[in-house]
Amino acid sequence: MFLAMTKITYGYAILAAQMKEIVVTRLSEGQRIEKFVRKYFSEAPLGFIYKAFRKKDIKVNGHWVPKDFVIHEGDVVRVYITDQQLEDFKKPRPVTAKDLPYPIAYEDDQVLIIAKPKGLLVYGDATGVRETLGNAVLDYLCFKGEYDPSDSAFTPSPAHRLDRNTSGLVVYGKTDAALKELTLLFKERTEIQKKYLALALGDLPKDGTIDAPLWKDAQSGRVYVRPIEKGGKTAITKYRPLRRYGNYTLVEVELVTGRTHQIRVHFASIGHPLVGDEKYGDFESCREVKRLTGLESQFLHAYSLTFGNVGGALKKLRGKTIEAPLPQEMDRIIELLTESNAK
Repeated sequence: MFLAMTKITYGYAILAAQMKEIVVTRLSEGQRIEKFVRKYFSEAPLGFIYKAFRKKDIKVNGHWVPKDFVIHEGDVVRVYITDQQLEDFKKPRPVTAKDLPYPIAYEDDQVLIIAKPKGLLVYGDATGVRETLGNAVLDYLCFKGEYDPSDSAFTPSPAHRLDRNTSGLVVYGKTDAALKELTLLFKERTEIQKKYLALALGDLPKDGTIDAPLWKDAQSGRVYVRPIEKGGKTAITKYRPLRRYGNYTLVEVELVTGRTHQIRVHFASIGHPLVGDEKYGDFESCREVKRLTGLESQFLHAYSLTFGNVGGALKKLRGKTIEAPLPQEMDRIIELLTESNAK
């Protein structure tokens, strides 16, 4: 089917438009049609998308629908678009089908939880580095046949993030429905419990709670303790000492809130910075630990996630606790510090 057109739109000489037919898959279940089209034609100007809706050039199951219409698996979306626009507006991200090189802590048809190694970015940065956890996940899902970047309006994504030099559990939504529910879950924090293992400088004799509002300097990226009336945001961290190694204490940390660099700043604020933390920690201690163990960044590992009364796309996680043990290199650091203290 072709529609004759003679004018220029967004710099393209349009002679004829053809109908592009897209069958909605399980990955995109529950999306609004506007979001679906914007993601599918990821390089299209917003003006093109909005004009297509105004002209009723976007239909679902043969009928015109408003922009907030919710699509479901099996729906047929039809968009009138030229071959040139289709080529320019639909540019899938590069994916290489291959197995995941990192440990999988949990997986079902909706969710993927990975034990991220220290030093690996979750997202790409300004350098355009290809080796990120996000790219590895897409490669893996393509390898499994669960994701096709050339024919998808949804990209599996993490519901939260870890600093590059923090290891541990990262949760991905494999479908739009799961990602929405996970994002809300991590935001509200009523049905999920996040725990970390951290090595702190000094002797922490008993359990404690750090309740200190935090403020982030957008220019420097540093985070500071600051009263709420001066711009700080509520930040609460609970901790429990597990074992002492001379002048160091291994602690289990529970995040009640989830501010940027919260654990690192909170422990520094009580005089027990994380071992190896050159940004917020003790300079002399960092230099000594680096000399003894080679550690060049904070000793922090996201080791446990406990899911409460979750449902919907997350129902298989209800009541489950997912854990990732300390990596061998972190165990080795503890051994070296223990040996040093024994001398």
